[in-house]
Amino acid sequence: MGLGFVLSGAVAQNRYTYGGNRSKGAVEVKGDVAVKQLVAKHIELNERVRTIPGYRIQVASLSGTASKNRAFEMKERLKESFPEVESYVVYDEPNFKVKVGDFRTRLDAYLFLQRLRGEYPGTIIKDNIYPMQIDWTEMVPESEDDI
Repeated sequence: MGLGFVLSGAVAQNRYTYGGNRSKGAVEVKGDVAVKQLVAKHIELNERVRTIPGYRIQVASLSGTASKNRAFEMKERLKESFPEVESYVVYDEPNFKVKVGDFRTRLDAYLFLQRLRGEYPGTIIKDNIYPMQIDWTEMVPESEDDI
């Protein structure tokens, strides 16, 4: 009868603790180093992008001959008629889409849509959320807790 050996080995994982001020509702995560790297990457991305969700109104979707020129002409007309609102031309093959606005809420977009309907029938609020740039220098905290 042979003598058998059972070897058991444990693979050690590098562990870390990530967390902050618990009184402010911070989360403490205990886990593998790969999780720490993923969290760091997520934080880096959020710091770099600096966007918030918003809505744009699609004024037209043009295709065919000279659609690019017509889209940019429409963008210029929108800029002249509504200088307070930014307008965009987006190429979504095979269409050139003309969009207007960087609205924070769907209600804001709807109110502006009512102003467009007379001159630009068929305009729609896109359900998709688009990022819009934030001017962080103009942001003011609502209370001392937000500092």
